[in-house]
This record gives sequence, structure tokens and C-alpha cells, in this order.
Amino acid sequence: MKLSEISIKRPVLATMMSLGLILFGVIGLNRLPVRELPDIDPPVVNITTVYPGASAGVMETQVTEILEESIISVEGIKILSSESRQQVSNITVEFDLSRSIDVAAQDVRDRVARVRGNLPEDIEEPIIAKQDSNAQPVLWIALFSDRYSTLS
Repeated sequence: MKLSEISIKRPVLATMMSLGLILFGVIGLNRLPVRELPDIDPPVVNITTVYPGASAGVMETQVTEILEESIISVEGIKILSSESRQQVSNITVEFDLSRSIDVAAQDVRDRVARVRGNLPEDIEEPIIAKQDSNAQPVLWIALFSDRYSTLS
């Protein structure tokens, strides 16, 4: 109760202390960097495999499933998704934020190398790439004109 007694006996001191707290709060608020979208890059690794002449079903059974089974045991996987299309298998692995992208990519390379012998012989070498969130396009623009043509 000492503070309340001093504030009652000396109202100017109490007012100045309150104004000082408000001043420090305003200065701190102006210097505080607040961002709506902070720079957080989740570690993401893409595995793209091309098998010329293969259908989507063949890609799924002979390539994607084999690679998924070997990659799923890598530590720190948050999301594993895959897409099998005609001649192309694309697997995307997102890791926890605490996981280093370089270590995660190396672990994925090791797992793919282990099962490379189980994949079809005439398949192209799987491409393992670290995905950079800044490398993706922000805007796609398509232009057309009745006046000009792409054909010369």
C-alpha cells in the first residue's frame, strides 16, 4: 500500500509516472517490427522422376509407391504428397520447421539411392531438389491480341 499512499500524497508524481509509462509504451510500439506474414520457409524437398512411355498407373505402382515407402521413414516429415501422371512422378516432402533443409535433402537422396535398383531399368535418374518458396511465381500473366500474332 506504499505506492497508493505516495500517489495520493503526491498526485503530480503519480501523473508523471503514468505519462512516463505511456511514453515508453508508444516508443516501444513504434519500434516493434510486426509483420502479417513473417519470413518462414518450410523445408520442402521435391523428387521428380521421368519414365518415358509409362502410363499414370504404371508410374504409381512401379515408381511412386516404391519411392514413397523408402522416403516415409525419414525423420521429421510433416506432409508427404505425391502425384503420378503419364511419364512423370512428383513427390513433395515437407519437413518440420526445426529440420535443416540441407540435412533433410541429403536424407531423401540417400533413401532414393537405396531403392534405385528396385525401379525400372529404363527410368531416368530421379531429380531431388530443395524447393525455395521465393522461386515460385507470384503472378501469371497471359496476353493476347487480335492485332499481333506469335506466328511470323
